[in-house]
Amino acid sequence: MKIGFDNDKYLKMQSEHIKERIAQFDNKLYLEFGGKLFDDYHASRVLPGFKPDSKLQMLLQIKDQAEIVVVISAEDIESNKIRGDYGITYDMDVLRLIDEFRNIGLYVGSVCLTKFSGQPSAVSFQERLLKLGIKSYRHYKIPGYPGNPEFIVSDEGYGKNEYIETTRPLVVITAPGPGSGKMATCLSQLYHEYKRGVKAGYAKFETFPIWNLPLKHCVNLAYEAATADLNDVNMIDPFHLEAYGKTTVNYNRDIEIFPVVNAMFELIAGKSPYKSPTDMGVNMAGNCIIDDEVCQEASRQEIIRRYYKCLCEQKRTGESKDDRLKLELLMKQAGIDRNSRPVIGASLVKEEETGHPAFAIELPDGRIVTGKTSDLLGAASAALLNALKTLAGINDEDKLIARSAIEPIQKLKTDYLGSKNPRLHTDETLIALSISAANNTMAEKAMNMLAKLKGCEAHSSVLLSFVDEQTFKKLGINLTSEPKYETSDKIYHKR
Repeated sequence: MKIGFDNDKYLKMQSEHIKERIAQFDNKLYLEFGGKLFDDYHASRVLPGFKPDSKLQMLLQIKDQAEIVVVISAEDIESNKIRGDYGITYDMDVLRLIDEFRNIGLYVGSVCLTKFSGQPSAVSFQERLLKLGIKSYRHYKIPGYPGNPEFIVSDEGYGKNEYIETTRPLVVITAPGPGSGKMATCLSQLYHEYKRGVKAGYAKFETFPIWNLPLKHCVNLAYEAATADLNDVNMIDPFHLEAYGKTTVNYNRDIEIFPVVNAMFELIAGKSPYKSPTDMGVNMAGNCIIDDEVCQEASRQEIIRRYYKCLCEQKRTGESKDDRLKLELLMKQAGIDRNSRPVIGASLVKEEETGHPAFAIELPDGRIVTGKTSDLLGAASAALLNALKTLAGINDEDKLIARSAIEPIQKLKTDYLGSKNPRLHTDETLIALSISAANNTMAEKAMNMLAKLKGCEAHSSVLLSFVDEQTFKKLGINLTSEPKYETSDKIYHKR
């Protein structure tokens, strides 16, 4: 994979700027963390070289100064809101996050339940946290928020919230997902800190949009594609332009809320430390791009992937949303269409040739291998094996897995596990390959090529099972699929 981003430079610059921001205030900074801390795969896809855990590694460089507060909306607990990438509820993800942070040596101080109004599920969750020895606090829903700053910044607004006890200079506010109330938690804490005589500060760690890239740069367009369902729109920051005469990029929600946030700062601290929403951010990502074209091309591919993801979700749910139209517009702005993704055409041509579902994988050197449906393997499994063969320099006619090794698995699936599809899924194929590798040097050689598939592009001519999708995700292969079922009369897609 071509590298377009200097990750080491990013870690160094970002941690230095956070330290500077802490020193700017009374050695107490509330840092709102946008996006994902552990697994920012969007950033790693559009900025090749950015590691998914870069934010985490940056925090580890200053871990002695940092503590983490995990924020969750009581309304999300009550509604059993699901985190789509993991398939677990937000409250369960809070527990997962705490374990993850602790496992790598980061200190988790507490959990804050926002928008609390006595929801039974939220009360039960808080009781569970208590039994687990985890401190938790309640922040209440403020009527009309974020309107009427004078009321919000008063004893009847933020004043009613429980003060979160913290002990370290840097308090990282993170959450399972958007809309959890991270910014409100930070501002509430500032209110309470100033009441206690501590002149604490607030800053925002948000990777996208990248403020010092052009508005229509493909990396920023890819961010719009990623948040199309939230109606986020990148905009020129008018406050920054007016204050400094410099053009910077932010997104609509931060720009729209800035006058309110600014008013709150003035009510809390007497004056605001910031002249623009861009000022609030701490983001050095734009300074660490070392090959702009590599990042732009990676972002173009991400926009197409987001478009196909939208099409597939609409096919599965039967719902038509406005994000499809927005994604089509973003593709036009980026000057791309589906032909800009070579694996799409390759898989469709293979499907037309064989009359059955097909699959294509683009290897790191640009070569494309395909797979067809057979009585033993699904098209995705066949393409996966063909890709490994190509990378290992194994002849196409050579068999990595003997039929005698596949047939017992098929018998297990159909005769004992109730499956109607005897063909091996990708995970089953990889297990069969690993067993074969014990006695087959070619299979062993192919297994050793798996790491080289990370970052490759792939496309299926039909919707895949959840199992296959997860296998490709674990391998780091960027997958898209046609929004259609294997048979035209099918109306339900088994996940």
